[in-house]
Amino acid sequence: MAGVFQKLKEFARSPQGRRTIEQVRRTASDPRRRAQAQRLVGKLRARRSA
Repeated sequence: MAGVFQKLKEFARSPQGRRTIEQVRRTASDPRRRAQAQRLVGKLRARRSA
């Protein structure tokens, strides 16, 4: 597992990783996108418990 976390850490520090992280932060701050994500999580939870 350490290999996976190391690769994630390296990606997060790369220019592409930084751009991706910034894009995710902007998307997460959008109220409409946040509501969309909450609905998706709710559907997944309902599917899991059924």
